[in-house]
Amino acid sequence: MSFRIVVGVDGSDSSLAALEWALEEARLRSGQVHVVTAWHYPVIGDAAGKAEDHDSFGDNARHAHADAVRRASETGLTVTGEVTEGHPADVLLKAAAGADLLVVGSRGHGGFAGMLLGSVSSHAVHHAQCPVLVVRTGAETVQG
Repeated sequence: MSFRIVVGVDGSDSSLAALEWALEEARLRSGQVHVVTAWHYPVIGDAAGKAEDHDSFGDNARHAHADAVRRASETGLTVTGEVTEGHPADVLLKAAAGADLLVVGSRGHGGFAGMLLGSVSSHAVHHAQCPVLVVRTGAETVQG
């Protein structure tokens, strides 16, 4: 049975670093990588937004995912993927069920710049049923 790594990718530098780490680990273990991109349309107040706004969130996610899968496929490893609408933390945990490892970037596109760990990576660390590796990029700094 092949070592299965699930990696969350949203197009951020941190998630792309997580993808690179996951690919190298899969290569070392003769494993496979499952690339997961989740997107969520934020509803603010009572306004649900326009349909084209909603669609653009999905389009951006599909574009980031296609770029990640294209990059991953160039390695010659077994790479699968999915783009799912839903809260990223929930989508990643569901995708990681039965995986050997979940890899996430420390911070994605949302949140607050000074945080060491984003809400999705924090949720994954606390709730995943498999080991979780959080990848930080050199550009991230801790402010205090």
